[in-house]
Amino acid sequence: MLWDIFCRVIDNHGDLGVCWRLSADLASKGHDVRLWVDDASALTWMAPEVHLDQNAWGMLQFQRAQVMVRPWQTPLSVQEPVSDVWVEAFGCELPLHFISGEQACTPDGARSALPVWLNLEYLSAEPYVERSHRLPSPVMSGPLKGRTKWFFYPGFTDKTGGLIREPKLEEDLKIRLSKPRKQGQNQISLQKTLLFCYEPVALAEALQLNAFRADGHQWQVAQGRGALAFDEAMASLPKDSQNLRFSKIPPLSQSEFDKCLADSDFNFVRGEDSLVRALWAGKAFVWHIYPQEDGAHAPKLNAFLDWLEAPESLRRFHLRWNGLSTEPLPDVDLPAWEACAVAARQRLMGQMDLVSQLLQFVEEKR
Repeated sequence: MLWDIFCRVIDNHGDLGVCWRLSADLASKGHDVRLWVDDASALTWMAPEVHLDQNAWGMLQFQRAQVMVRPWQTPLSVQEPVSDVWVEAFGCELPLHFISGEQACTPDGARSALPVWLNLEYLSAEPYVERSHRLPSPVMSGPLKGRTKWFFYPGFTDKTGGLIREPKLEEDLKIRLSKPRKQGQNQISLQKTLLFCYEPVALAEALQLNAFRADGHQWQVAQGRGALAFDEAMASLPKDSQNLRFSKIPPLSQSEFDKCLADSDFNFVRGEDSLVRALWAGKAFVWHIYPQEDGAHAPKLNAFLDWLEAPESLRRFHLRWNGLSTEPLPDVDLPAWEACAVAARQRLMGQMDLVSQLLQFVEEKR
């Protein structure tokens, strides 16, 4: 099938990260994708194989299909094919030129089936996700009046749309699990920590925890907001506490980032895309949820921790890290926290992945 996927980059590139993974997974399964983006610049490091031109057009060829990256404001020509599926990522809504063009307003009877129209929502573990997943949203006005849009919610249970889980990820995971730890099967040591965050209130506090100050421990600090926060936190520490080993890492491609998570012993992650990849990595992690002014991130975080079955110490760390508690950070219990992550990954591996569920749903609605 041919898919039109629409993505508006709000900030921090997470929306584009999810949409690119979705597009690439679809194409690897033989489906052509037109990915409409209002700012595709992050693909230069996120997916360097695309080779964007100066007008932000790009294409990646797979064995049986392709992903075409096209600017948000560039209308389709009449010669271009009508797609089978429209996906509004995270409620971004279709471009006006697309809505008013012939591609969107094809009259009934002009083709065997109108495109299936999906609103791919943000990821959450809150109860409303299971209730709202796959519900219809009739369009009551405008040029698309009478059409139906369908809500599709990613999630962590078998009553949701699942998570992106590419076949290659599963293959790589099987290989990793077949190899014993270098330190021994039952020994877990904290040597390498990835820091990818916003501006956590407890960052300076975390830098002084014994677990992250052990001999040989290395911080890997991802470029961007988190790196600036790291510099400020370091500057606030007493001089005798500033002798941490760390390195700044540049923006990584998605495959490099996934490998970095898998190779680390502890991962601080943020947003949606890196949370999912941390779950697949199966290493101890702490999530910095995107903070919202209305406080909506608090119940979202607690719902996720409930699903994760987080040990009490891990929950307390999350709450403090996200500014939802004033209690000091607890000690890092690496074996228990990693065991929690591995158990969560095992539960997820038993569920159908997001792209497989999308394909199944579209076939039902065509």
